[in-house]
Amino acid sequence: MPFLITQEPFGPLATDTQPLTEYLLEHTETGEFISIIPAYGGILRRLVLRKGNDLYALLKSPESPQALLADETYASAFLFPFASRIRHGIYSFEGQDYALKMNEGSRDNALHGFVHGREFTVIDQDTSPTHAQLTIRYTYEGDTVGYPFPFTMTITYELVQGDQLRLGSNYTQDRMCALRVSYEIINTGTTACPAAFGWHPYFMFTEESVDNMTLSLPARMPIVLDGNMIPNGRLGLLNAETIPLKDVQLDSPFAIEPTGIPAEGDPFAETMLTSLRTGVRLIIGQQTGPGKLNYLVCYTPGRRDSVAIEPQTSNVNAFNNGEGLAVLDPGDALSGSMWVRLD
Repeated sequence: MPFLITQEPFGPLATDTQPLTEYLLEHTETGEFISIIPAYGGILRRLVLRKGNDLYALLKSPESPQALLADETYASAFLFPFASRIRHGIYSFEGQDYALKMNEGSRDNALHGFVHGREFTVIDQDTSPTHAQLTIRYTYEGDTVGYPFPFTMTITYELVQGDQLRLGSNYTQDRMCALRVSYEIINTGTTACPAAFGWHPYFMFTEESVDNMTLSLPARMPIVLDGNMIPNGRLGLLNAETIPLKDVQLDSPFAIEPTGIPAEGDPFAETMLTSLRTGVRLIIGQQTGPGKLNYLVCYTPGRRDSVAIEPQTSNVNAFNNGEGLAVLDPGDALSGSMWVRLD
């Protein structure tokens, strides 16, 4: 069977700690693989896919335990119970005021939730002739300041043979693999809770400069931000277009329109990053539609070695403006999926 799941130590994070366990999901015949660290936020640390005869490292993430512990970029983090920012960390929900810890002091905001770095556990793993799959879960008891709402978050990573990635179109790529990431957050408390989800990967082409890339965006409405990166409006709908990234700085949220609407299932949108040196195209997809990933943030770090392409279910400051915010009754779930492939 070409798909295999193995484990190896990563760490330790400090001299008095045990190494973390990194799970590798790989296709032994093509050399493609992903690696996940469940005990540190369930992050995806490595993503290597093939185009033709070449393998491409596609994810910028911490390369050592020390870098993982010191990372403040939220590389590959899952963003929950809110994505992006909450102004002053303050919000009201069902008549009650709450104050979250502010972790963006320069702008006086709460940033990216609190799941990053929390411990997930492996609850299932599976291989078949067409995929390798790892499912992890984080259980939250409601004990973080400002968010007293218990939940479980379940993430499923799949390295799948390309023709198994169903997008409502005839996508087949001669044994090439793709990544699919699915999430489900369930309200396990006794009251309703506010919820918004995002994912924060940084994509690259094996250390190639961002200045040698283009970014193709779906139809979208740009969101206007104030000096504290909080929304104060949005622009009109823009058609899908390709943007050269040479000398371009992005830290931009969008409300997006579907790229395609399959005959069955949810609509979806795809964003494409293209290497001008090789012509290889990296495609990041997200489910759209009611309760799904209808927002997108694109960010170019100052180091110019990657692009953060972040699917999200809500707008920035959604706990206050309500744009894309999910309200989950006890037992309700927020769920969806994203994918990454080469073309």
